[in-house]
Amino acid sequence: MVAIRMMRTGKKHRPFFRIVVQKSRGKNDGIYIESLGTFDPLAKKDEIRLKLDRFRMWRSRGAQASETVRTLFKKAEKAEKASTAS
Repeated sequence: MVAIRMMRTGKKHRPFFRIVVQKSRGKNDGIYIESLGTFDPLAKKDEIRLKLDRFRMWRSRGAQASETVRTLFKKAEKAEKASTAS
């Protein structure tokens, strides 16, 4: 089974996350299939960069997103709609 999850990178006390597609039984810091974006929780506005089209493609193929990634996806979708509407 394939999962979409967050992989922590960055320094001590300075987290930075990659949103990746990888086999669900693999380690969180192991080899991944594709990187879908990044998330910086310490940025002033929770900076989320996510390839929404690739995310939707993997979801349509049966990849399971973690709860946190689903929440970030919803935030990224709202931001995209807001920028498109302006």
